[in-house]
Amino acid sequence: LKDVNALANAARNNKLKADDTQGGTFTVTNVGTFGSLMGTPIINQPQVAILAVGAIKKRPMVLETEDGDVIAIRHMMYLSLSYDHRIVDGSLGASFLTAVANELEAFDVNRAV
Repeated sequence: LKDVNALANAARNNKLKADDTQGGTFTVTNVGTFGSLMGTPIINQPQVAILAVGAIKKRPMVLETEDGDVIAIRHMMYLSLSYDHRIVDGSLGASFLTAVANELEAFDVNRAV
């Protein structure tokens, strides 16, 4: 955890070195930092994949209820996954992205730590 915090601080202060980004297999990037809804990240070879998270914005959504469809305002965030198709099959990539989305949608802010 100490190493992760040190890397995060270096990134925030524009002090990352090339060696700091070597040896990984997967990257998460936040394209929403400055308000972008989505982006198309490029894989940092030889990594396998990169997940981009966009800004969280309120959007009108159609929700299915027992009484019929309703329109409600919900917080929404777009996820983008780029991956090396020689290593990750499209079905596996899509399943992973769906699983991440499901976990985020089910996140309980009141959960015990």
